Amino acid sequence: MTQMSSPMAEQLVGKGAARAIRRRQSFGTNRRPSWRTYLVLTIVLLISVYPLYFTFLLASSDAATIARNPIPSLVPGPNFLDNVQRVLASDIKLWQALGNSVIVAVVTSLSVVFFSTLAGFAFSKLRFRGRNGLLVFVVATMAVPTQLGIVPLFIVMSKLGWIGQLQAVIVPGLVTAFGVFWMTQYLREALPFELIEAARVDGASMIRTFWSVALPAARPAASMLALFTFVGSWTNFFWPFIVLGSTNPTLPVSLQLLQASYFKDYSLIMAGVVVATVPLIIMFAFAGKQLVAGIMQGAVKG
Repeated sequence: MTQMSSPMAEQLVGKGAARAIRRRQSFGTNRRPSWRTYLVLTIVLLISVYPLYFTFLLASSDAATIARNPIPSLVPGPNFLDNVQRVLASDIKLWQALGNSVIVAVVTSLSVVFFSTLAGFAFSKLRFRGRNGLLVFVVATMAVPTQLGIVPLFIVMSKLGWIGQLQAVIVPGLVTAFGVFWMTQYLREALPFELIEAARVDGASMIRTFWSVALPAARPAASMLALFTFVGSWTNFFWPFIVLGSTNPTLPVSLQLLQASYFKDYSLIMAGVVVATVPLIIMFAFAGKQLVAGIMQGAVKG
């Protein structure tokens, strides 16, 4: 397709539209990034990967070497598989903790996505008294530190008899204020009122409209929210450590048991950290393309 010259564009569509055409021609999809872009991306990638690689270097070493030289060389040591076997053979209930972490992360992610999308649909598209004030109140709860609610939450769990059980970790995280705010802002822009009106004209109930219209439209934002929630639940340590303890631990709590009272074998601890990180890396590797594809398919076309 022949590109339109700037004077011709200004005559036909005006100066503002002509500037937009020039920007689009300059930053089109066929324009290759410069070497500076690749350099910046490479530096960002190396900075992001180095903490994980540093953990792997410690996990491949041994306690005596780390004691002599706390900063290891950039070449991995020969002890990684031995340290992993020591972690698997230890009495920290690793496999039970791994199963508990999977259950908590999956159930919490699905629940947060569903309830946050449902609340976001109500706040963004329904009209009811006190809507804006209630949304402000929900968002304001994000300013309250989590530590302030630990004592009353522990008392409630004790009254319910849930101490040491997984529901004590799952139920408080079934919905989050951030998830409600995230989905409200997304659906406010991504879901036109015309689609809701068309569904209502066709006889769909409000729940049917949410399930068939709002939920598919919210898939890109819901995918990102599910990913963030899964990672947060997988790495959560503070509340599971208090309410579950060592009797029925999640993975972060179980790895904490690798620390002895008077001696810390950092090679063993870092090997456990690598083992706990591998499932997240696998999830990102397999879900990355599908996540980006969902975002691109869910984009609203102008």
